[in-house]
Amino acid sequence: MRRSWVNYPEGPAEAPAATGPGTGSDLHLELTGAGSVRVRLMNALREAIRSGRLAPDTGLPPYRALAADLGIARNTVAGAYAELVEEGWLAARQGSGTRVARRAHPLRPAGPGGPARPSRRRTVHDLLPTSPDASAFPRTAWLGATRRALAVAPHDAFGVGDPRGRPELRRTLAEYLARVRGVRTSPERIVVCSGFAHGLELLGRVLGGPVAVESYGLPFHRDVLAGAGLTTLPLTVDGGGARVGELPGTAARAVLLTPAHQFPTGGPLHPGRRAEVVDWARAVGGLVIEDDYDGEFRYDRRPVGAVQGLDPERVAYVGSAGKSLSPALRLGWMVLPGHLVDEVLAVKGPREMWSGVTDQLVLAEFIASGAYDRHLRRMRQVYRRRRDVLAARIAAEAPHVRVGGIAAGLHAVLELPPDTEEATLRAARRQGLALEGLRSYRHPDSAMPPRDGLVLGYGTPTEQAFPAALDALLLALPEPAATRAP
Repeated sequence: MRRSWVNYPEGPAEAPAATGPGTGSDLHLELTGAGSVRVRLMNALREAIRSGRLAPDTGLPPYRALAADLGIARNTVAGAYAELVEEGWLAARQGSGTRVARRAHPLRPAGPGGPARPSRRRTVHDLLPTSPDASAFPRTAWLGATRRALAVAPHDAFGVGDPRGRPELRRTLAEYLARVRGVRTSPERIVVCSGFAHGLELLGRVLGGPVAVESYGLPFHRDVLAGAGLTTLPLTVDGGGARVGELPGTAARAVLLTPAHQFPTGGPLHPGRRAEVVDWARAVGGLVIEDDYDGEFRYDRRPVGAVQGLDPERVAYVGSAGKSLSPALRLGWMVLPGHLVDEVLAVKGPREMWSGVTDQLVLAEFIASGAYDRHLRRMRQVYRRRRDVLAARIAAEAPHVRVGGIAAGLHAVLELPPDTEEATLRAARRQGLALEGLRSYRHPDSAMPPRDGLVLGYGTPTEQAFPAALDALLLALPEPAATRAP
């Protein structure tokens, strides 16, 4: 059994400066148990951190000095340090040596009853790209719209629902979508649903054959199509969105796209590709399913109109209130080609069981009164400010991490150094962060090589929680390759 008592009041050149807690104090390690020397050293360091003997930000001895004291190869110590940095136990920063990693909630030291048990990690900061800021829901304006809508609602609104949705909402949506998104339709071609996934499920049940999808996209949407008995074929994604020129080489007769802001990589579909995909649909008698999930939020570019405006008979436009207001409303809409309306209604069924009539009436009034426009203008300013703060802090404190996909939408993609995504996600969990990696969005059959990154929903936290969430994120990000432990 090897033990180390090390005291470095000054330390050699590579030792950390004597500024942090624990610098220059004795370090006691016992290399016990089975396994190689490196494994036993890593276990000893983990136990010292877990038990609280090594507090966050404590400077560790230079690996050459610790190796000499223990009588082991310095490469063994260097390898152990490097692996513990990747796991998130240690942090290596240029000019500060190797230190115990900081965390949002330090582990408690062992009490008299025995060794400390690792506590179950809980989510402190939600940065998932799944919803807008729930605290920003316009409660007062929504309440006012509710009172007005119910005061004038006809008696039949409280009877058996129409599977198309309330006419008040369909009329309002036809006017709003034409004005804001360039959609060409009539109320008769709009079918209300309970969100994008529900609309996709209904369309999937009337389509035949495989559906082409973007090689990076929501796995849940692929699961919805699989549940409808459809296979999905991935299209390569680059800076101009999906490469729709690959469609003629597939057996697909339908394609699912996010043209306004590709999810998750960011950026609008290139104008030439917008025309190209419509031409393809006309040539093969196919269908473009347009997911306009956050088309309302744009910051650094002009609004991009809906692809549906190029050919209403070959594009099914699907939108929802999930990002603009709240996913809890369970309200969405499909703008369908004329030949699909009856087919979709047939699979939807004769009774409206998904979207509440009251919420439909209120949303119609909320849009018609101008409250929806005012809410979106206000939230664009809020989200843009957060985006700018995020980009500025990453540039200043982690310049080796590139921030992309931020000209529109409510999320950003943080491109990480190669082979660091899993370690970064582990470090994020230790900071109490709920985050998703870019690799989880990749289609399993895609020919594109996996990319390391984080898909970060900066719109999700409250205004008060966002700064702390950003602080925790920066602690979890990997170091530049040149400053990682050797």
